[in-house]
Amino acid sequence: MTLPFKWEFPGGKVEDNERFEQTILREVYEELNLRVSVIEQLPSFSHDYESFTITLIPFICKIEEGAIILTEHEAFCWLSPNNLLDLDWAAADIPVAEYYLQTLKT
Repeated sequence: MTLPFKWEFPGGKVEDNERFEQTILREVYEELNLRVSVIEQLPSFSHDYESFTITLIPFICKIEEGAIILTEHEAFCWLSPNNLLDLDWAAADIPVAEYYLQTLKT
């Protein structure tokens, strides 16, 4: 996705014959050099941009091993939940962050 200077959660397109869980494991490794395990799948969210529609299938994951090496991004940051919405998120990612925060409060 081409949204310069916007923050996005790591992830990417599902390849042929790949389950959603496999996609996030592969993409996080390719983008961040981290091996993660899936803890929970969250509901999917779709967003209509001007020229395309995207559906995000988010997961809560746990880092198992690795050190972050950025291969496709300019920067990364870890935030406390209180600061999660402080970033200039891509529009499609905002509902994911908001849903995650709502689940923490219940």
